[in-house]
Order: sequence, then C-alpha cells, then structure tokens
Amino acid sequence: MITTDILIIGAGPTGLFTVFEAGLLKLKCHLIDALPQPGGQCSEIYPKKPIYDIPAYPEILAGDLTDKLMEQCKQFEPGFTLGERADTIEKQEDGSFIVTTNKGTKHKAPVVAIAGGLGSFEPRKPLIDNIADYEDKGVEYMIKEPELYRDKKVVIAGGGDSALDWSIFLSDVASEVTLIHRRNEFRGHLDSVEKVQELKSAGKINLITPAEVIGLEGNGKIESVTVKQEAKVFKKECDHFVPLFGLSPKLGPIADWGLEIEKNAIKVNNALDYQTNIPGIFAIGDVNTYPGKLKLILCGFHEATLMCQAAYQIINPGKRYVLKYTTVSGVDGFDGTRKEAPKAVVKAIE
Repeated sequence: MITTDILIIGAGPTGLFTVFEAGLLKLKCHLIDALPQPGGQCSEIYPKKPIYDIPAYPEILAGDLTDKLMEQCKQFEPGFTLGERADTIEKQEDGSFIVTTNKGTKHKAPVVAIAGGLGSFEPRKPLIDNIADYEDKGVEYMIKEPELYRDKKVVIAGGGDSALDWSIFLSDVASEVTLIHRRNEFRGHLDSVEKVQELKSAGKINLITPAEVIGLEGNGKIESVTVKQEAKVFKKECDHFVPLFGLSPKLGPIADWGLEIEKNAIKVNNALDYQTNIPGIFAIGDVNTYPGKLKLILCGFHEATLMCQAAYQIINPGKRYVLKYTTVSGVDGFDGTRKEAPKAVVKAIE
C-alpha cells in the first residue's frame, strides 16, 4: 500500500502545483491520474496550445507549462500512479482514507485533494460497429508505449495535435505510418502540420484526406482497416489502428463517493479552504464549484495554496504554522538541499 500525507487525484497543473505548496510545509504528496503522463489536458490534448494568463509568462505552451511545474515540484519527490483511475474511497477509523484504483493499487492518506480538472478522461471512439472486438488487439485510443509500434504498420486517425504529433514521432519507429483525417485542414499546431507535410513528401508518412475509417478486419487481431475517401472505398493493411479523436471528461467513479455534486462539479466551501462536505476531502481547480467560480489555471493555483494550509492543520493538529516567504527562507527540499534567497533580496525585505 502506498502511504503519503496528501493524496492528489489528478496530475494536471493544479495537482502539480499542490506538490510544491505542500512541500514548503514539509508534506509529502502522491498523485493518481488516469492518463499515462502528468499534465492533464495540457499534455494530452493541447501540448502546443499557447496559454496567456499564467503570471510572469506573456505566453507559454501548455506542454512547456507542464514541464516547468514538474521541474518546480521535483525537489519534493512526489510519487505517481499513472495510467490508473481512482475508483473507490474508504474512510478508516483513524480518519484517514484508502483510495483504490481500477487496477487495484491502494493508497492511504489523511488528506485527499481532488484536482481532477474536468474529471477523468475517456476516449472519444469512432462509430465503427465492431471496434470493441479489436480493443487491445491492435486498436488503442492512447499511445502509452511507443515501442509497441516498433517496425509495425500503424494507421492513425484524427486531425488534432495528438494525431499529428504521434504521426511525426512514430515515423521514426514504425515501418509504416498512415494518417487519415476527414478534412484536408488540420486543427493542430501549424509547425506540426508543416512537419507532417514534409514527412509526406519524404515518403515517411502516408497522408489520406479527406477520408475516414469505416470498418475493421482481422482474425483475432486487427489486420486491415476499410477507408472511405470521397467516392472511393479501399482496404489498408495495418498492425495497429489508433483513433485520436480527443478525450471526453467525466467525473467518473468520484461522483459516487458521497460528495455534494452540482452540474458535474464538486461543491466546496470557498470561504475557508475548498473542503468538500466530507471532512478531509478537498476539491481544487476546475473540478470544483462555488459562487463566483472561474475555471482558470491560476485560480487552481490559489485554491491549492489555501488547501495545503488546511491540510497541514489536519495532519498536524494543534501545531501552529508560521507563514514564511520563499524570498526570505528559500526552499528546503526533501533531499536536504537548500535554495537560499539572494542576500540583496533578504536585506531589502529586512
């Protein structure tokens, strides 16, 4: 069983910043996320989308923001359970919680912080009658292990950043990459579109547009897809079919945890600390709701900061915490290192 001080459900920007704020209070965190990597929507759906409302960054790509947050919190050595969904929660006699994932991994903590953004993500599946027959038999909705496609024939469907980026990446891994999109225009980042066109010209990517996959064939595993391109219908041999049509956010099993829900969001007490109706369980970021709520990343950062102060009191009852400014005190890591504030800054504050 994994034990920690704060169990964070959701490894998006708000969850990652919670690790840093908790670390300043000497609290250790472990994060659970159904996605195979940290970053939430920022890394899975639009890693190259620019964000303009992060303080001190006039513009930053969503994927770069994830990288910066990971760099910021790594000194506090968070643990991660990735590619697993938080399914059940049980309150123990000592007031702590045990959260079990869909794969049976158990986690125990006195405080649970739900930072799941818009909820857990489920893939949007194409409307192909027999697609369920080939799931895990050549059909994948997310690419978790690129080496799975080494020297294989891969057909990717989609027109967004994920479809473009993975087509580019796998062009150096797979024996053949075919990208199919129902329009001639792509929704992804211009750099990625241009790179795909370059790889097409170099013969490293087959690009079929406007077209869509309408059928799957194979004996026990996928062997080919049926493609409709305008008035023409033909088969394309493949070892893998990867439809990347985005992810659909849902609260998922969290909706059955006894929390007060309003319009698919978790109600919290924003006058105090973003605690839910169950003491010890908090909800921060886009997953929560309260009067005047704004679904902005920077609001999630603020909520995470106040939540950590309340978590400290739960974990250390009766112990007073004196707020210290990092410009003066520096940042102490769990590895014993210390980043001091410059003497000139300390002098100015004094």
